[in-house]
Amino acid sequence: MRFMVLVPGSPESEAGEMPSTELIEEMTKYNEELAKAGVMLAGDGLHPTAKGARIRFEGDRRTVIDGPFTEAKEIVAGYWIWECASREEAIEWLKRAPFDGGTEIELRQIFDEEDFAEQLTPELREAHQRLAEQTGQQR
Repeated sequence: MRFMVLVPGSPESEAGEMPSTELIEEMTKYNEELAKAGVMLAGDGLHPTAKGARIRFEGDRRTVIDGPFTEAKEIVAGYWIWECASREEAIEWLKRAPFDGGTEIELRQIFDEEDFAEQLTPELREAHQRLAEQTGQQR
């Protein structure tokens, strides 16, 4: 099972402030544990929303909305993609993350092809396999 872990933004991350060396050390140690256990597939921090954009889709119209975005509860400052045997295992790993101060981290399971059983025709399965090969993804 693959999971996406969404790390929320903060006023500090939105201001472009970098984390302390101590926090970077703690996160590096944690990431090394995840990697050694074969859990971590990817993970990165994100630039502030001031450097981002959102695209609104309405019929044929596309509207670009430049950041910053003011709804702090909707800001993602970083993410991980994990491979775990179960939701419970992912939760146990997340409990060990070096966060504090009331931070809430979101954990979401990523869909796999099996989840789309009836909707995924043989042709679509083949197309998905080609895409996975082209992008270097292993499923």
